[in-house]
Order: sequence, then structure tokens, then C-alpha cells
Amino acid sequence: MKPDKPKLIVVLGPTAVGKSAVGIDMAKKLGGEIINADSLQVYKYLDIGTAKPSSEELREARHHLIDIVSPDEDFNAGMFRSRAASVIGNLYNSGKNIIIVGGTYLYVKVLLSGLIEGLPANQEIRDNIKKLRSIFGLPYVYDRLCLLDSESASKIHPNDYVRIERALEVNYLTGQKMSELQSRHSFHEQDFEYLKIGISLYRESLRERIDERVDAMMEAGLVDEVKRLRDMGYTSDLKPMQSIGYKEINQFLDGDVDLERAIELIKRDTKRFAKRQMTWLNKDKEIKWFEPDSDNEQILNLAGKFFEGHHKE
Repeated sequence: MKPDKPKLIVVLGPTAVGKSAVGIDMAKKLGGEIINADSLQVYKYLDIGTAKPSSEELREARHHLIDIVSPDEDFNAGMFRSRAASVIGNLYNSGKNIIIVGGTYLYVKVLLSGLIEGLPANQEIRDNIKKLRSIFGLPYVYDRLCLLDSESASKIHPNDYVRIERALEVNYLTGQKMSELQSRHSFHEQDFEYLKIGISLYRESLRERIDERVDAMMEAGLVDEVKRLRDMGYTSDLKPMQSIGYKEINQFLDGDVDLERAIELIKRDTKRFAKRQMTWLNKDKEIKWFEPDSDNEQILNLAGKFFEGHHKE
């Protein structure tokens, strides 16, 4: 008998820690399929710099939501949630075990908690809105909300900056009106049973892994990948082309830095990003932490019990 609602195992952790390997091992041994929750692996043609699973790994375990949009197409947390919910429904109906793997914590939060509830504050967007307020005044910011989401604006006082900012932030993050999101039925925590498995390493070990991964990306042809993307007409100002790895190689190709410096910057920025990821993840008390490789058997046992329905939180 199937459980009353879909059961999800979510594999989380900083970049380069080995989440993909854990997810694939779990899928192979427990009859599961993987849903990608990495905001860059959704893009076609960005393979090396996103550490996308290899063709061999994709044969070992079926993956969903990889290579689904072009680099110049919009993709956001709301779109991810909608696509992921559809895949979860199909896998649940077919009796497959469902494993979510990815480093984009926002996507996981939005999937498990509902779109509005799962959206944490985005400081970059908030800073931009504050800048508009300081230059043009609060009425201008309110007018922008009226244009983008008149229904939300009608329920917010023109002087209530905090709520105006939040409604604009939700719109920018999801591409959808907050009023529509609030009125539409949405998933909440109780719609899924889930188990969060965190993969972590000591800081120095992770830093070494990052260095090794970046060196491997360069050997695999990251520069050629970026050149090919540019030749296809995907410019360096596109959102995915401004992500770590692609941004620095674009700077090299534009003559702004030499290749050695570009590689240094990729390693430095990836380590900083991993540190920020761990800051977010450490706040999530639902995550059960393990080390890659040495704890694989423990992870499989826990996952197996959870999927059998024996695991109770």
C-alpha cells in the first residue's frame, strides 16, 4: 500500500560536498528517482561549470528537472515548485521513491513550506527596492507595486513600506503576484512527509574538494564551454552566465583578468558561497547530518526505513 501522501528524502549540503553521489547511490539501491533542486542545473548547455551529473550518472539513476530551460529563459523558485510538484505527483502514483538533491536551499524551502512561507528575505532585492525609495521616494515604490500587483497594493497602505517591500520582493523572486499566490491552493508541510539528510565535511576537507573540483572543471573544458555559449548568442550579462565559474571565465574571455587569476577567483568565490550555504543550512534543525563516504551505510539504512514507513520523527 502507498502512504497517504508522498514521502520525500531531501539531500542537502554545500557545493562540492558530494550530494549527487549520495543521491545516486540512494536511488540505485532503494528504487528511487532524483529531482534536481540546483538552480543552475536546470539550464541547458551549462554542464561543466554546474557540475551536472555525467551521462553515465544519468544512466545509473533517472533525474528530473535537469536541462529544462535555455540560458536566456527566466526560471525562479515558483517555477521550480510547480514543476517539482508535477514530477512528485507522477513518481508517487507510479510507486517510485522520491529523492530531492540540490544546493539551492530556497528551492527546497519553497517546495516543502509553500511559496510564500518558504521565501526567505532576499537582501539584494531589498537593497534595490530601498535604493529606489531613497532616489525616487516611497510613492514611486508604491506605484511600482500598483503596476505589478494591483490587488496586493489595494490591501496595503501607501505608507506601509515593509509590506510594500515584501510584495515586490515576492514578485521579483517568483515572477508571480503575491495576491495570486495567497489565493491559490498551495502545498504546505503537511502535504509531504520528508526527511532531510545533510552532507557535510570539515572546513579544510571541503576547501580541498572545491579546489579539486575547479581544477577538474578547467581540465574538462570550462573555457571552451563558455566560448561555445557565447558563440550560441548567450551573452555574459545573462543570469546563469553571471554565476560562479561562468562569470570569471567571461571576465577572462573579455580580457579583464588572466586565466590564472580567473581560476583563483572561482576557487575563492566557491569557498565563500559554501560558507554562506552552511550558515543557512545550520539554522535548519530538521536536517540530520552525515559525512560522505564514511556514513553512506548509515544514510542508506535511515533512508530505507523512512521509505518503508518505519521512520518516525
